[in-house]
Amino acid sequence: MAEGRTQRRLAAILAADVVGYGRLLEQDEAGTLAALNARRRDILNPLVAEHHGRIVKVMGDGALIEFGSAVNAVACAIELQRRMTAANDGLAAGRWIELRIGINLGDVVIEGGDLFGDGVVIAARLQAMAAPSGISVSRAVHDQVGNKLLIAFEDLGPCEVKNIAKPVHVYRVAPYREQASAPVGLQLPTKPSIAVLPFTSLSADTEQEFFADGLTEDLITELSKAPGLFVIARHSCFAFKNKPADVRRVAQELGVRYILEGSARRAASRIRINAQLIDARGGGGHLWAERFDRDLADVFAVQDEVIAKIVEALVGKLTAERLQERYRPARLEAYDLCVRGRAEWARSSAEAFVEAIPLLERAIALDPNYAEAHRWLALGRSIGWLHMNRPMDPFRRLSMVSAKKAVDLDPEDSGAHWVLAFVLLYERRWEESAKEFEISLRLNPNDADAWSNLADLKVMEGRGTEAVSCVEKALRLNPSGPYYWDLGQAQYAAGQYEAAVKTLRNEATYRTGSRRFLAAALAQLGRLEEAREEGRLYLSGTPHFRISYWAETQPFRDLATQDRFVEGYRKAGLPE
Repeated sequence: MAEGRTQRRLAAILAADVVGYGRLLEQDEAGTLAALNARRRDILNPLVAEHHGRIVKVMGDGALIEFGSAVNAVACAIELQRRMTAANDGLAAGRWIELRIGINLGDVVIEGGDLFGDGVVIAARLQAMAAPSGISVSRAVHDQVGNKLLIAFEDLGPCEVKNIAKPVHVYRVAPYREQASAPVGLQLPTKPSIAVLPFTSLSADTEQEFFADGLTEDLITELSKAPGLFVIARHSCFAFKNKPADVRRVAQELGVRYILEGSARRAASRIRINAQLIDARGGGGHLWAERFDRDLADVFAVQDEVIAKIVEALVGKLTAERLQERYRPARLEAYDLCVRGRAEWARSSAEAFVEAIPLLERAIALDPNYAEAHRWLALGRSIGWLHMNRPMDPFRRLSMVSAKKAVDLDPEDSGAHWVLAFVLLYERRWEESAKEFEISLRLNPNDADAWSNLADLKVMEGRGTEAVSCVEKALRLNPSGPYYWDLGQAQYAAGQYEAAVKTLRNEATYRTGSRRFLAAALAQLGRLEEAREEGRLYLSGTPHFRISYWAETQPFRDLATQDRFVEGYRKAGLPE
């Protein structure tokens, strides 16, 4: 190289590579190349520009990018991984396009716009060490970022790197999915705390995945009722589904000490379930492990046995002996239908959950005394007339019938009580609603959905600060939970407009119906141009919204709080 054509500088280098590129090409070359080109155009290029980077070169299966700041490089990498994974939603797992990313801060040689030197080589080696959708960085990057970004690092220590004389100290950035929604550094609760990871389905029939998911959900639900335990909710546990998980890391991110994991196989009339309880914060040792090989008809007895053994190990035999006996569906077909119906609720899709109503009706036809099916049916019908333009008559009346039926059939089911509380709230029967919420949370203080729905009642009563506290409890129990809409609404009711804007711009809720709250909060802060733009965007997807109809249908008990929402909507330019 001629001396006059080269120069050196310190730079943050990001190396990215597509996981399984050859396999993707073999499956569908044209489709893979088209998808990669679209993601470069729509995701990579705008993000690099936004974070003041320069794309040095793009290869078929990767890219090399230069930044003047290590902080910008890491921030760009986190957002890139987040958007790449979001773009995989709806695709079969075998068609996902995932990246490995490595970032190094070091001296580089520039020639003709290209980069060379150890700084680039180390970035490439770090990229190869990263997990799919993961980010590995050198110590120099770690030290520069410090606490400038709200992220956590895992120290992997000095690692030998090919063609580099000295070991490189490597750190791994916390995976973006958990990082985007879960608070960093959660403190352990005073109670024994546990998360149940999704059981792996070992059945050849992919349809049996519902069975493994249902088993996991039931274990979470029943454990959460045990006195003396702190149990992470389903949504956050299922964020780890189909992902290789380090139980110590999962425990740290969810703020628990113990992890339950296992597998399930259902074939013909037999089931085989493996379960193991791990002390993830105490060295990763097994507290208990067992295999169950039983008739399919014994599945509920197996669930009870697993729950009792876990509670005995964590709290004590006396507590395990006092566990409430639960209702067992009379027919497994009814159980399967209910599991499928509630899976739609777990997807946080109101439309899909309402579409699941026929499944729940069929479950009840098979077992009229199935309280859980009545509970989910009540919620589906209520959401149908409130949010999905289903006919108010008969959905409104039938939602109350189903909710009351669920409580009558199983007065010890905390879920039935909070669903009835939700239905009563929208009938403006506030005191009865509050009583049902109180019963629900007394029966199961670990129910994150009950806490988030209680926040709605608090908002309607004009108790915004209490509402915020309720949602915060829900998020601690369910760190990845879909509660940002609820939190933003509560913050607005409490007059915390700046906080509401930040919450409602979170990717988890932005571009949903919560946008009207965002527009109102911006308007109350005097940011009228932004407010009206958000209002226009909200109306583009909800053209029939009218302030007067909204105010008429919301069950506000405190009219001053209602007026504050109406005032914000008017300032944001929403139609009367």
